[in-house]
Amino acid sequence: MISTLGLIGSGMIGGALARLAVGAGLDVVLSNSRGPETLADLVAELGAHARAATPAEAARDGDLVVATVPLHAYERLPAAALAGRTVIDTMNYYPERDGRVTELDAGELTSSALVQRHLAGARVVKAFNNIDFRRLFTSARPSGAPDRSALPVAGGDPAAKADAARLLDLLGYDAVDIGTLADSWRSEPGTPVYVTPYMAQRPEGMSEEEGRRWFFETPGVPMPAARVEELTATAVRGPAGGSRAALSGD
Repeated sequence: MISTLGLIGSGMIGGALARLAVGAGLDVVLSNSRGPETLADLVAELGAHARAATPAEAARDGDLVVATVPLHAYERLPAAALAGRTVIDTMNYYPERDGRVTELDAGELTSSALVQRHLAGARVVKAFNNIDFRRLFTSARPSGAPDRSALPVAGGDPAAKADAARLLDLLGYDAVDIGTLADSWRSEPGTPVYVTPYMAQRPEGMSEEEGRRWFFETPGVPMPAARVEELTATAVRGPAGGSRAALSGD
C-alpha cells in the first residue's frame, strides 16, 4: 500500500513526480538540500496533500522514497534514515556536471550500484531516469489506456522492484523489468531507450526560444512496454556518462 511518497530532491524530475503523485491521490513529503522553507511555492501549488520537510524526514515518512538529486550529491543522501526502505534512484551520470568518477568511467559499477553501496541498508531501484521531466508529466496515462507508455526499472530486490512497479502504475506508466542494478546501464544516457524515443522529432533550424517553446508544448510519443523491452535488450554498453543537452531534466 502506497499512500505517501517521500522525495529527496525537488527539482524538475522531483517536481514532475510530486505533481503526478498528488494527482493520483498520494500525500507527498518534499525535501531538498536548501531547507523546507525554499519549497513553499511548490507546496502551495500542490495543496493540502503536500508538505516540506528535511531529507531525513522525507526518508522516514514516505512509504516509498525517491532520490532525485544530482549524482555528485549522492553521498549526502541520509543512509541511516533510508535503511530498510525502498529507494527509487532517478539519477544519471553527467561528467560535465558531476565530475569524473573513476569506477563509473571504468565500467566497474553503474551509477545506481554506486548509490546502493552508499545506501547499504536500503533497497535501491533504478527508475524514472530515462525520460525528460516534461514528457514524464504529460505522457502519464491511466492503466489500460491504448497510448500508455512504459519505463524501465532495475534492481536486485524483487519486492522493491514490485514496489516501484506499483508506484509507476499509480503515476501513469507500465514497468519493464530490465534486470539488476548491474544491468541498469541499459537505460542510462546514450542508450536507445534514453529520452529520445519519448519525444517527437524536433524540427531543424529553430531558434533557442523556439526550441524551448517546442520542448514544453510538444506531446510525447507513446512508448509501449514491448518497445521498451526491444530497445533495452538491444543496447550496447558504451562509455559511461552523457550530456545534459539530451534534455533529461534531472
